[in-house]
Amino acid sequence: MRRAAAAAAGGEEAPAGAPGPSPEEEQRKKATVIHVVYLIAALDITWMFLQFSVTPYLAKKLGFDTLWFGYLQTTVGVIQLIGGPMFGRFADLFGARLALSVSCSATIVFFLLLAVTNHPAMLFIHKLPTVFIHVLPACQMVIADLSEPENRADALSKLGLCFGIGMITGSTLGGHLITRYGETFTACVGAAGSAFSLLLVLKFIPKTTKTQAAAADAHSENTNKSVFSVGEITRLMKFPGVVRTFAVKIVAGLPSGIFQVMFSIIALDFFKLQPEQNGYLMAYFGIVNMFIQGGVMGPMTARFTENYLLVLSVGVASLVGLAQAYMQSVFQLCLTIIPMMFSLSVFNVITDTMLTKSVPSTDTGTMMGLCASVQSLLRTVGPTLGGFLYVNYGLPSIGLTQFVVNAAVFAYLLRPHLKKTPERRE
Repeated sequence: MRRAAAAAAGGEEAPAGAPGPSPEEEQRKKATVIHVVYLIAALDITWMFLQFSVTPYLAKKLGFDTLWFGYLQTTVGVIQLIGGPMFGRFADLFGARLALSVSCSATIVFFLLLAVTNHPAMLFIHKLPTVFIHVLPACQMVIADLSEPENRADALSKLGLCFGIGMITGSTLGGHLITRYGETFTACVGAAGSAFSLLLVLKFIPKTTKTQAAAADAHSENTNKSVFSVGEITRLMKFPGVVRTFAVKIVAGLPSGIFQVMFSIIALDFFKLQPEQNGYLMAYFGIVNMFIQGGVMGPMTARFTENYLLVLSVGVASLVGLAQAYMQSVFQLCLTIIPMMFSLSVFNVITDTMLTKSVPSTDTGTMMGLCASVQSLLRTVGPTLGGFLYVNYGLPSIGLTQFVVNAAVFAYLLRPHLKKTPERRE
């Protein structure tokens, strides 16, 4: 038992007959790994938003218009949609250290290609390494493996806090570096930062974060089975509750995803924001997200059940869509951002938690890869659907779509509770 816990925290098994570490030492090792994972996640989000600062300016210099820039974003979504589930299974088979090492190495290549991009075709080529870039899902897998089931939602929500920190830091750093030193130097800074993340992985992340028993089960079950086995990935859908939760995650998440991918166009075209003002608004996004993830999610997950929080997040998202349909000013947008970030944070954390609890611990990486593929799917179809709605029917159509879809999902989730009411009365 002790050696199993040690393997979970350190990836190594104590020699036979040797005294194992005390429970306090085991908990300290786990805590150290979790804290390093939070740091790696914050750094990864920082480099991601640093890249977001580089790509639009570089694309404009290379002659990209809005249509071709949309094609570029869709390309990334398709690549990561394909790579997410495969990478998750890779992490389950070969362990957290190797998975994170591959992902950080691919990020270094990604930034180096971006630094030498001088042709429109190169802007597409430099996106190819994103098939391996899944640092955040790998971090989620480690947190799911090392946290207790009752504390998993709170532990995963802390990654959202890291996201807010990375959003603010990356956007601010990227803007300053591009203004003073240009796109090439900024991309090189991203490559250097990713190399530092790789060193953290090699130094602190254990070979595997699963318990010894789970790792042995995974090895025996997955012998001679390929990372690219679609059957091994889709079999997770057979576990109770997985299909229902996944369907809710996709259907309820799509309208919110449309607004997110269309936000840059809405900010520039509808609200007429200047780049500097847009930067301030993104910082406001990050601050709200940090407050919710760091100060609200923990107490809520400790007090309320996961089903209750799922229903609450979908209901709030429906009301947010109605508010977005009628907003006319930046001030009104800022007001809607608070409940929007609340519903998104609760919805994503709770659905991820429910899905990882529905499958064996040997498959948490694959499940996190599937969850990441949902976000990639939204980024793939979101620009097309959002562009169609915005061009033909205006901003209110996006908000009303979110209101109608989430209201329908809210009613679907609430139906089992309403059916129980007469029985309780009797």
